[in-house]
Amino acid sequence: MSEPDPESGSNPLHASCVAMGERAVLLMGPSGSGKSDLALRLIDRGAMLVSDDYTHWRRDEATGQILASPPATIAGRMEIRGIGIVEQPWRGDVPVALAVALTGNDPQPPIERLPLDPSFFPLGGCAIPLIRLNGFEASAPVKLEYALRRGAGTGIIVDKENER
Repeated sequence: MSEPDPESGSNPLHASCVAMGERAVLLMGPSGSGKSDLALRLIDRGAMLVSDDYTHWRRDEATGQILASPPATIAGRMEIRGIGIVEQPWRGDVPVALAVALTGNDPQPPIERLPLDPSFFPLGGCAIPLIRLNGFEASAPVKLEYALRRGAGTGIIVDKENER
């Protein structure tokens, strides 16, 4: 799955992806890093599956946004370790707003407690905001939600519901 899809013009990426509202979050990491596990916990909190383990992305020429969709062969399917493959409701063509690099239980280098400089994941000529998380931590879904709400590059949490 490393070649672009000639029919859709999309490109494959080794990442799971969920839609949180109208924004997609890429969950990246090697096999066993917790991509599907974190996606499942986010789905339990109201997110919707875009894709499990592999995500197709393309740049929308009209908007310049990176859009995430599942490969046709695995659309609506998710591996739950110890259970098997399950069917899930899913969405496609969701604008990517955040990339998460999953570190596992022994991150090297260690995750910064107070990152001063924003990080970005280059994708299709865009700079996607990037955070590093241990996806197996109980707080990982909440941390991810805060990161998604964070102001662009400021490190300040923006709470749109309570903004005056």
